[in-house]
Amino acid sequence: MNKENLLIGAHAFVKGGCASAVYSSDKLRFTAMQLFTKNNNRWAAPSLKDSEILEFRNALSNSNIKFVVSHDSYLINLCAVNPEILEKSRLAFIDELTRCELLGIPYLNFHPGSHGAQGEDEGIRLIIESINLAHEATKDYKTGSMLELTAGQGTAIGYTFDHLKKIIDGVEDKSRMSVCIDTAHAFAAGYNIKDPAAYEKVISDFDNIIGLDRLKCLHMNDSKKELGTRVDRHDHIGKGFIGLEGFANIMNDKRLEMVPKILETPKEADQKEDLMNIEVLLSLIK
Repeated sequence: MNKENLLIGAHAFVKGGCASAVYSSDKLRFTAMQLFTKNNNRWAAPSLKDSEILEFRNALSNSNIKFVVSHDSYLINLCAVNPEILEKSRLAFIDELTRCELLGIPYLNFHPGSHGAQGEDEGIRLIIESINLAHEATKDYKTGSMLELTAGQGTAIGYTFDHLKKIIDGVEDKSRMSVCIDTAHAFAAGYNIKDPAAYEKVISDFDNIIGLDRLKCLHMNDSKKELGTRVDRHDHIGKGFIGLEGFANIMNDKRLEMVPKILETPKEADQKEDLMNIEVLLSLIK
């Protein structure tokens, strides 16, 4: 595996505008990055100014970053029980897609949603409905919707490949659908990516159920919780229950060589922890 061709980086801090995430990520020599295009814990956000859009696009085109993805707000729940929250979520999701489109970001990564007491089938139905409504409102957009595999904590939907397949199957414009596997989520959901033989089955199952052609991003996070606990807690690479063995499986898998790898591990403002984790990941390549 050629280290020079890898698309690897981390979720970036945004300080004073989206372009700041590009500047910091490029300075750290990342080739991939993730960011929030608005405050992730608020519904509303000021519209992007033309100057902000231009600066972001120029910064990106003049950087070494080859892949960028946005993560949506944590408030959005596309299958919320409360009709008011569901409506706010749908409008906020459309706004997030619009912000990505303006900035030229090709993917909006999101957790499918939590069904509350409705049950998984109804939750999946609402998620499909929400995505179709959002795509209809943004039908000329190039920005796609990236489903993230979840840990299955609480009533979260999306902790199985079958959940994601059902959602994709129900979406009318499938060309805009892609998937992100978060390693900590996958492990907590019960997918054993640590054991080499079990890892092979996980990747094979994903390919058979969803298709590796839809896998457009990997969130590289170790898990503070054990296999199958369905608890979402991220740890540094090699420090959690996935361990170096699990990440060695991924880093040496030719099928995943060109899939962008983004860290979402704990860090300070200078992101030295990201550099440490990337160094560990690169050291695993044989």
